[in-house]
Amino acid sequence: MRVRDATAADRDWLEPFLARNHMRPVARRGAVLWPLDHPMLIAQTDDGRPAGVLTYIPAEGECEVLTLHAVDQWQGAGTALIAAIRAMAADRGWRRVWLVTTNDNVDALRFYQRRGFRLTALRPGAIDAARRSVKPEIPLVGNYGIPIRDEIELELVLG
Repeated sequence: MRVRDATAADRDWLEPFLARNHMRPVARRGAVLWPLDHPMLIAQTDDGRPAGVLTYIPAEGECEVLTLHAVDQWQGAGTALIAAIRAMAADRGWRRVWLVTTNDNVDALRFYQRRGFRLTALRPGAIDAARRSVKPEIPLVGNYGIPIRDEIELELVLG
């Protein structure tokens, strides 16, 4: 698995891939963002096939992971992408890498915590509010039949 910056040629597969994963647009913290408007890292298999994508928002001293999706779970793409953004953060002197997920995303909560992220905030009802105000297409029920209601923030503190 190798990771590289996205190029214009990646848009042909990225846009439908993100749409299939309900990530076009992304609602978090009461705002709607478009992943394709932000920098991206692409994980590729050894034979050059796309294996995953991580979109991120660099800011002063930190970086938000906006989206992270693997083409096929459990193949190492997510791990490679997190390692790459962590290395980028260290190179650029960012103090932390953080992200927001939903309360139903228990697989992501496990994934990130196993890679050193810690839970830092719970915003009860944030998804209910986003559904009413900025993204009505957010499903009511998510993974494992869990009602989608809340945002959970995680961070990886560096250094």
